[in-house]
Amino acid sequence: MKAFVVTKYAKEGAVRAEECPEPTPQRGEVLVHVEAASVNPLDSKLAAGEFKALLPYKPSFVLGHDVAGVVMGVGPGVTGFAPGDRVFARAGDFQIGTFAEQVAVRESDLALVPASLSFEDAASLPLVALTAWQALVEKGQVTAGQKVLIHAGSGGVGTIAIQLAKHLGATVATTTSTANVEWVRELGADVVVDYRTERFEDVLSEYDLVLDPLGPDHVLRSLSVLRPGGLAIGIQGPPDPAFARRIGANPVVRLVMRLLSRKVRKAARHRGVSYSFLLMRADGSQLAEIASLVEEGTIRPVVDRVLPFDETLEALRLVDGGRVKGKVVVTMS
Repeated sequence: MKAFVVTKYAKEGAVRAEECPEPTPQRGEVLVHVEAASVNPLDSKLAAGEFKALLPYKPSFVLGHDVAGVVMGVGPGVTGFAPGDRVFARAGDFQIGTFAEQVAVRESDLALVPASLSFEDAASLPLVALTAWQALVEKGQVTAGQKVLIHAGSGGVGTIAIQLAKHLGATVATTTSTANVEWVRELGADVVVDYRTERFEDVLSEYDLVLDPLGPDHVLRSLSVLRPGGLAIGIQGPPDPAFARRIGANPVVRLVMRLLSRKVRKAARHRGVSYSFLLMRADGSQLAEIASLVEEGTIRPVVDRVLPFDETLEALRLVDGGRVKGKVVVTMS
């Protein structure tokens, strides 16, 4: 089968198209014929080796985290899915490989595609929607009446997080560029800060939670808009000691994570707020709950463009450029 493979860790030229063996589903796995897959910033970061300490893949490996497709077969022990089912997933860590014609996915990572969705729309959701869910529902425990700041509101995570936070009853602020101000308001943002003309910390205050996908420097700035007891969640780092414990990191990696996050954690303590790092995980049951919200019309996918599977390298370049509204999807159709 044709697949896009990370042949070496490198910022350029790491990924290329190759012929690979078709996967065979093992116990608890489902074989999916890929109809569509979406591109995430994580894909290029993984290929560049930026996550080697957290996710030590050994090249060569097939890239791609999000998939929507049709069940072709199931391994022993699978009871929840059958051939012909329309499914979608964020493939679990060390089982990625959705930039391919077929992929084997753990049953526990899969959910049924909402009947109203195309494969392309479905493929756009898993990683970003699960990130939003795990940040706002699981970790942040957002409730009605709270104030939530979601940075990069026009990005993949931001577009879904705005909609989910509004569903939870929060007052939602977001940051975006001038061109997207009205567009993110249409998604549900109550307060929009144009980062080209304003500094968000000059106009926002007393927020309960900040979701930041932009990195450590941005997290540090975000601490100042939190109320006492508020929480900043970073999904681009820095990883913190709590995360190191959760993944069972060895002592050296634990020390590195403690040092990387020391500045942010110290600043947070000084302000009487908290910081937490989130590396989302695959979860089919949570994805099924998100699918229900999509069926209800509470959350809608946001797809910037759809490219043919053969143009996966171009799709990666588009996402790396950072000017995408929502998601870029590649399709087999």
